[in-house]
Amino acid sequence: MVNKSRRKQRDIGPTEKDNPVSLDIDVASALKIAEIINRQDQKIALAVRSQLKSIARAIVMVQGALEGGGRLFYIGAGTSGRLGVLDAAECPPTFGVSPQKVQGIIAGGKKALWKSVEGAEDNPRAGVEVIRKARVQAQDIVCGISASGKTPFVRGALVEAGKRKARCILITCHPSPPIAPPGGLVINPSIGAEVIAGSTRLKAGTATKMILNMISTGAMIRLGKVYGNLMVDVKPNSAKLKDRAERIIMTVLGCTRSHARKLLRSAKNQTKVAMVMGAKGCNLREAERLLKQKKGILRKVL
Repeated sequence: MVNKSRRKQRDIGPTEKDNPVSLDIDVASALKIAEIINRQDQKIALAVRSQLKSIARAIVMVQGALEGGGRLFYIGAGTSGRLGVLDAAECPPTFGVSPQKVQGIIAGGKKALWKSVEGAEDNPRAGVEVIRKARVQAQDIVCGISASGKTPFVRGALVEAGKRKARCILITCHPSPPIAPPGGLVINPSIGAEVIAGSTRLKAGTATKMILNMISTGAMIRLGKVYGNLMVDVKPNSAKLKDRAERIIMTVLGCTRSHARKLLRSAKNQTKVAMVMGAKGCNLREAERLLKQKKGILRKVL
């Protein structure tokens, strides 16, 4: 039995503290390990729920930035950085946005995506440099991701972004993060100690992924990238996505697969445009004009 008072819990963030539930996890059976992790994971959704008002604010902020020609940058190190890059990478195929509109930047560069780059997160100057290199401006949003709320790389990026008048968001699991951007938005679910002390790839990583899902998906919905619950701006760049695009057209128009395929081909693989062509009986140019007139919101056209 581990001495449960083995550590004095200094002034450290919650993700670094001992979790009393898992102190003896190293001698637990495989089933017991799974049960412990699962019970801790069940708390995450409720922790994220406490931040819904802040998440909603972030959705509106991102929507406004993208509508105004700005960009969204995710900045992080380690697991946090990888999650930001993942969310950014999934936006173009899912919602048809340019890769330049939503970007993920990780401390240590691209090689840090699959191999740890020791010490990269400890350099605030590197955070400053990535913001300068990206030429961040006032219409952009910089979303720092730091489970500990202390990452120097993220702090440097947020400070430089603030100097450039960009709006800042921080996603963290620290109740009072030292790197919180002045005047920025902080989203900080209280997830408690990790099952393995300091391993933020666990509960903190899961909470972060949930929040990122809500922010990017919510903003894209409000930008008209979704009709009902269908991803009508999907880019059919693979057999699976082409099949999905055809099924979406069939669902909305109530047409056959062959007609949906013909419309998609005539619309140059633009799913939303294909549906306008089919519904209005118009050509490609007219369908694009109608969508532009309604700021790309399919419901207003149909």
